[in-house]
Amino acid sequence: MKQLALIVIAFITFSCSQAQKAQKTSFSQEALSEKLLAADGSQVAFKDILKKYKGKNLVIEVWASWCGDCVKAMPKLKELQAANPNVSYLFLSADKTADKWKAGIEKHELKGDHFMMNDGMKGVFGKAIDLDWIPRYIVIDRFGTIVLYRAIETDFDKINEKVKETQYE
Repeated sequence: MKQLALIVIAFITFSCSQAQKAQKTSFSQEALSEKLLAADGSQVAFKDILKKYKGKNLVIEVWASWCGDCVKAMPKLKELQAANPNVSYLFLSADKTADKWKAGIEKHELKGDHFMMNDGMKGVFGKAIDLDWIPRYIVIDRFGTIVLYRAIETDFDKINEKVKETQYE
C-alpha cells in the first residue's frame, strides 16, 4: 500500500511539473540573460533579441541543420509564414558550428531573424527554455506573453490556432 501511495504521489508530482512547464507565459531570467550568437558574429542577450519584437506577434523555432524532423517540418513552417505574413519569425539554432548553421539557413531559405545557441541543445540556454526536442516552437503574442510554450513538428494545428488567436486579441 505504501508503494502504491508513493507511485501515485510521484505521478501527480511529475504531471504537475509537466503542466507547469507547458503553461509558462514568460521566459526565466536565466534564459533572458543568456547570450546567443548573431549572424555577424556578435553575442546578443536573448532579452535584447526579444525587445525587437515588442508589440508584434512572434513565432520562435528552435532547430538545427542536422535535425531530420526540423527539415521535415519546414514546409509546414513556410505555409505558416505565407498564411501569416504580419507575424515575425525568429530562428534559434542548436547547430554545433556557425558554418553549418549559416549553410542550413541558406539551404532551407529560412526567412526571419537568426541566432545560434553557443552551447547547443543541452547547454545553458536549452536548459533554461526546457528544450527536450527539436524542432520546438514557441508562440508569443504582441503583449510579450508566451501563449504556446512547448510545441513540436506534430503540433502545427495547435501552432496555427495560437498564431491566429494572437492576431485577433
